Amino acid sequence: MTAEPVGHKAPLDELRRRRAELRESMGKVEESLADPVRDDPAGWLTAVAQCLLELRDDFAEHLEVTEGPDGLYQDLLATAPRLAAAVNRLKSEHHLVDEAFDRIRSLQASAADDEREIDTLRESVTALLALLSRHRQRGSDLVWEAYAFDVGGET
Repeated sequence: MTAEPVGHKAPLDELRRRRAELRESMGKVEESLADPVRDDPAGWLTAVAQCLLELRDDFAEHLEVTEGPDGLYQDLLATAPRLAAAVNRLKSEHHLVDEAFDRIRSLQASAADDEREIDTLRESVTALLALLSRHRQRGSDLVWEAYAFDVGGET
């Protein structure tokens, strides 16, 4: 690992912190999905919904840190304009994640009315977690490519 670029320390520190929070939220969602449903489907749905809400909030913060007016992508493009295509891909993935959250919200309502929809909800949330995991890896690769610095953020 090379030394952290001095001019980028604050944005990268914020990115590292948000990255850890996002990963923690993903873990909570995964754990809630793994809990048994049989005894208390309504309680299971409530627990999953709470974890998903935290994940969505952390993802919204991720968007602010990356795409916001003083976000990482602005700095990254100024530092390494050659990476514009990769930045655009990550922005596109942000839209895919938002769409997945919207589908999941709809499935949560369906599952509350019909417990047979719980498996569909579980599959959709698992797909969201996979999408977020791949997105985090691509983002980490992009930061490395731009700054030759590992953002880490794992606890």
